[in-house]
Amino acid sequence: MTETTHAQTTSGSADIIDSLCQITPGSDLDTIRRSRAQARENAQRSFEVLLDPQDPGTFPLSERYAVAAYTVALQASQSAALDFYLELTEEETDSHFARSIEQLARAARSVGPYGEYREPRHTRESEPGTTVHYDAKEVPGSSPRLAAALEHAHLLSLHPRDARPEHLKRLENAGWSADEIVTLSQLIAFLAFQIRVVDGLLALADNPSPEETR
Repeated sequence: MTETTHAQTTSGSADIIDSLCQITPGSDLDTIRRSRAQARENAQRSFEVLLDPQDPGTFPLSERYAVAAYTVALQASQSAALDFYLELTEEETDSHFARSIEQLARAARSVGPYGEYREPRHTRESEPGTTVHYDAKEVPGSSPRLAAALEHAHLLSLHPRDARPEHLKRLENAGWSADEIVTLSQLIAFLAFQIRVVDGLLALADNPSPEETR
């Protein structure tokens, strides 16, 4: 399990990306991140707003963390991110529920992005792939609302070009308001960004430039 804890990230004592990469003060990766202070601050602020809000409102933390764990589990990331979000999910629900979410995502993994282009000039570039449809009964303790959210996470993560108005209608029918759908989509997009950054930094740590090894 990752050493990053919920208490650390909510206390303001830890930057989430630094924690997931186990970046130590004064290290080469620390220097790289601090050279892009505004981007670093924006990423942390996005995490706090989307995944550690003071008032989660009608989009509770249990749903936010379940979607986060699912979205991260869809990726083949070798970082500590999956353990981190599973731990948060367990804190809000239980370990059985969290592992069920992980299993759903692992079963739905694929290489993206893929999907069908609607524009005639791009149809030759279309690449079909798998889609998912979840019944709340597949995940003990889940709900139609969360099932629709996980489908949305799969869509935006792996085949966003397949997005259609009926997908938003599916969310609405499951009880998601327009504002909640916006927040849900932002959360999924942020996680995709976060994983790319974390994996990129870990790759740099494993393969430092010649200048860094002198």
